[in-house]
Amino acid sequence: MARPERARAPTGVGVLGTLYIVSTPIGNLEDITLRALRVLKEVNVVAAEDTRHTVKLLSHYDIRTPLIAYHQHSDAGRTANLVARLLEGQSIALVTDAGTPGVSDPGGELITAAIDAGVVVVPIPGASAVLTALVGGGLPTVRFAFEGFLPRTKSTRRSKLAGLAGTELRTLVFYEAGNRTADTLAEMAQAFGPERLCAVGRELTKRFEEFIRGPLGDVAARYKTVDQRGEVTIVVAGKPENEPSPNPSLRKGGEPEEAIASALREALAGGASERDAVRQVSADLKASRREVYAAMLALKG
Repeated sequence: MARPERARAPTGVGVLGTLYIVSTPIGNLEDITLRALRVLKEVNVVAAEDTRHTVKLLSHYDIRTPLIAYHQHSDAGRTANLVARLLEGQSIALVTDAGTPGVSDPGGELITAAIDAGVVVVPIPGASAVLTALVGGGLPTVRFAFEGFLPRTKSTRRSKLAGLAGTELRTLVFYEAGNRTADTLAEMAQAFGPERLCAVGRELTKRFEEFIRGPLGDVAARYKTVDQRGEVTIVVAGKPENEPSPNPSLRKGGEPEEAIASALREALAGGASERDAVRQVSADLKASRREVYAAMLALKG
């Protein structure tokens, strides 16, 4: 594939650099493309989520490009500095610890800033935990939805799962930390039902890669005995089309439906205004703002 032309900067500035979004292996170091290796060698600097992690990859392939840290805790000044380098004509490779930058990982802010500055942004595709788990899970792949990490607070997480269980027909893909996976699977079995099929992929692409497949109830029970280090990817079958949906009414005996009400209480307790709470819960639970606003009114009165 031919290299993209460099963007022309405003008069007097010169030729702009290029920001490459480089996908890196999710485990096995052999899962990197020849194009990615070439780019990592040719750029002026590699902006990495964790330089200690990325240096192992670069050393494995004898790549000596300078590294700079760029992660979720980097301030706006670091983003501005990298954009300034791009405007000066330097090229930068943005990498995360594993997979593609910007997908449940740092990078989105720099990508947006580079685009806004008129810099050429070139994605270099590669390994993906989402697709690896999806195709290895054995569940339908024609239509799927990536949900990333679930909310950390218990009530919001359960509300989110309840909303997905009743409406989402597509296969669902989640990320989860190993030490929380057993509890998450138990909550999923409660929300989706213990018979809903799932697959849990752990140590993907590594020596001890493992898929645990079956009904959620069985997998949740089995996972309690599994080594729970690292991160896993959970794939859950969508709602069968012939399965009845839960009653969409917000009121049960005159009270707001508990999933939405619980999420609203939590948002308000966290200091959100009523307006922001409605917006937040509507987005988290994929419920219409009209329904969530009605629930807010019911809570107040």
